[in-house]
Amino acid sequence: MTSAMTDDPKTLVSTGWLAAHIRDPDLRIFDASWYLPDAGRDPKAEYAAGHIPGARFFDIDEISDARSELPHMAPPVEKFMSRMRAMGVGDGHQVVVYDGMGVFSAARVWWLFRLMGQKNIAVLDGGLPKWLADGYRTTTATPTIRDRHMTVKYEGFRVRDVTEVARAAKLGDHSIIDARPPGRFQGTQPEPREGMRSGHIPGAQNVFYQDLLNPDGTMKPPAALRAVFEAAGVDLSKPAITTCGSGLTAAILSLALERIGKIDHALYDGSWSEWGMYADLPIATGAN
Repeated sequence: MTSAMTDDPKTLVSTGWLAAHIRDPDLRIFDASWYLPDAGRDPKAEYAAGHIPGARFFDIDEISDARSELPHMAPPVEKFMSRMRAMGVGDGHQVVVYDGMGVFSAARVWWLFRLMGQKNIAVLDGGLPKWLADGYRTTTATPTIRDRHMTVKYEGFRVRDVTEVARAAKLGDHSIIDARPPGRFQGTQPEPREGMRSGHIPGAQNVFYQDLLNPDGTMKPPAALRAVFEAAGVDLSKPAITTCGSGLTAAILSLALERIGKIDHALYDGSWSEWGMYADLPIATGAN
């Protein structure tokens, strides 16, 4: 894949692009690492032990809606603005976000910035593992931060709630795409959160997020991404709703859709953490 294809400061940039721009005065870098509890990894400790120079730590669980019982739901606009200001991110900045897996939790922060009307946000393709594999250095130094003002234009069309998803599932007028592993989608594997029913939203298609990635954790090129969606039976002519366990890996699907030029997509923020909790919502099992 050529660097020209990879490097889009609104979706995905390569390690080479970041290394070339790392001293740009208007660049801001976030380490947005987040792991499932069974991973046994501490993202804050890993950040302290070594991160890309200039990176600030973006705490996905803290920069969320504290009023919700669901995990890391999108924060209110005011909270997002105040946290970004405190981290020195404002108008006119180019943001690059990465994580310790490759392309994983960073995509959630990309989607969150887009939800808040921010366009100059990109995921680092391959994340910290690719940065290290390509021979670039890390640091333990924390960057100096100055308050900056950010103008937020909330774009509500990028998110869906349970009522909207239930309506879409009933009418069949959207492609609902689920990023979870096939076993969880089909209902043959238990959910990691207690009390969750097993299965998927009726009418949804399963595109396991890892199928969109190369072995080195980078995202496949657009033509290959499109082929993955089509092989899963996704009708790309319909508006898309992405979903997963808690609204995190769904954002990888959203990023992939954006990479293939599909812009009419929204993310179901509650995802299975919400749908699987309510006994009155229908559930399907099996491959489809």
